[in-house]
Amino acid sequence: MDAAADAWVERWFTHLRTERRLSPHTESSYRRDLAALAAFCDRQGIADWPAIDNFHVRTFAAHEHRDGLGPRSVQRRLSAVRSFCNYLIREGVLRVNPATDVRAPKAGKRLPSTLDADRMTRLVELPPDDALARRDRAIMELLYSSGLRLAELVGLDCLDLDLADHTVRVLGKGSKTRVVPVGSHALEAIRIWLADRTTIAKPGEKALFVGQNGSRLGARAVQARIARASRQQGIGVKAHPHLFRHSFATHLLESSRDLRGVQELLGHADISTTQVYTHLDFQHLARIYDEAHPRAKRRK
Repeated sequence: MDAAADAWVERWFTHLRTERRLSPHTESSYRRDLAALAAFCDRQGIADWPAIDNFHVRTFAAHEHRDGLGPRSVQRRLSAVRSFCNYLIREGVLRVNPATDVRAPKAGKRLPSTLDADRMTRLVELPPDDALARRDRAIMELLYSSGLRLAELVGLDCLDLDLADHTVRVLGKGSKTRVVPVGSHALEAIRIWLADRTTIAKPGEKALFVGQNGSRLGARAVQARIARASRQQGIGVKAHPHLFRHSFATHLLESSRDLRGVQELLGHADISTTQVYTHLDFQHLARIYDEAHPRAKRRK
């Protein structure tokens, strides 16, 4: 691709950062996707974006899949291409989107992993040996209590938490704000952590969760500390932040049967995203049926 084509890519990322508040992680993924497309165009002798047509995009997707990229990754790559081309249409560079109607290979439905209530309780009840352990317990209690995404958790400021109202204000995807409840166990763990926080946080630091250096705790640090806690507590799986969100949704749906309510709490724009948890719930009900129904008990 020529310099003019590269310049449009940079303009698009500036647009995403300023107007859509794209996260650094998503920007990094989109950059890989556009770099892959640009490399494909170079091999095809395509110098600028107006020269790309629907056949080129289809061939690009097929080549990516043939070279080992999974269906979900191809889907994300095509999503980035469609978004970029829509921007070029807005700017008058393209007349039509060449990625329209291009579909990735079908991916097998992958259900999210969860922990049962007993193992989740054992994980979050981390012994409060020191200030960092008490912070980690507050983090895990809040993740499980409120179903937060990792980015939402690390982005929390102290002022986002309303201890009196038992709620936390969360900035979710697309810069959409929602208010979610915080359970009593999480509130108690957070109160204990706040007493430690005053001795660790740098003056003027707004973040609810800080590291040893007194600054806002990063996502990688949270991932590492949760993995460490799962080993320490003998959970038997490598725990990660999203495991708390999956478990939160599954356990809540099992108890309430309120799919719309769970959708609101998770901050899903589309209920179809939330519906994956109904499959997990059905698995749970199927096990109960097999174990309890007189005509369903399996012969040993």
